[in-house]
Amino acid sequence: MSLSRRGRRFWKEWQPWLHLPLLLFAFLFMMPILWMLSTSLKAPDDIVRDLASVHWMPHPATVANFQDVLGKVEEFPVWRWTGNSLFISLTTTALVLIVDSLAAFAYARLKWKGRDIIFAVLLATMLVPGQALLIPTYLLVRSLGWFDTYAALIVPAGAGTFGVFLLRQFFQAIPQELEEAARIDGCTSLGILRHVVLPLSLPALAALSIFTFIATWNAFEGPLLFTDSMEMRTLPIGIAIFQGRYSTEYGPMMAAATLAAVPVIIAFLLFQRHIIKGISLTGMAGR
Repeated sequence: MSLSRRGRRFWKEWQPWLHLPLLLFAFLFMMPILWMLSTSLKAPDDIVRDLASVHWMPHPATVANFQDVLGKVEEFPVWRWTGNSLFISLTTTALVLIVDSLAAFAYARLKWKGRDIIFAVLLATMLVPGQALLIPTYLLVRSLGWFDTYAALIVPAGAGTFGVFLLRQFFQAIPQELEEAARIDGCTSLGILRHVVLPLSLPALAALSIFTFIATWNAFEGPLLFTDSMEMRTLPIGIAIFQGRYSTEYGPMMAAATLAAVPVIIAFLLFQRHIIKGISLTGMAGR
């Protein structure tokens, strides 16, 4: 029996057993989410009993915590904060796709002096922590008069080095013969990007979209520094405010956190195949 056949037979026999530790680690990572959901469905007395003896299942299950959160519109405008988070996340994602795809196409296909050097400098900026840029960004937002507006939360996050790198690697894997054929037909560089490159790059675009949406939805430092009024707060900031006001009401806190986590979980479940495909194909393009 050859070595390759032995390896395939070994993998076939032991593959189910190798999945067991993976399932265990997956369950460990899911425990905080399951505990959050369980606590959000518990009555206050049931939560207090957890402090003495932990139990997972609510007895009985109730939606009173969600009603409490959604009913305090005056002091906890969760619908306004959810709308802000959704609008900012979708707008930022659209802006990132436009800007990053244009930049990635310029770095991948266009010939211009200093391209590789500038791209190397651009990649080096990924080493700079985002927190180090908060104060300069805050001063710039103040000087432009964008403080406490949607522009302060959308424009600074409207492009990213990671997105440019991801799309550039994917664009380089597209055969140049397709672009040459499009140029023969009279297509401009922008037309090639629109009609040839982008339709073939849907997996990478989908992966970048979900990464950007999740990062923007969960953003905390930017909305905390760049906004001041209750109407401009996003949902993560709202949960922090709610936690500060009702520090002993664990049920409503977990209900608010569940409401914030549901859209991200749904988006990930819908686009997980595109994420895996986009990242894997991008890795192949870089070889």
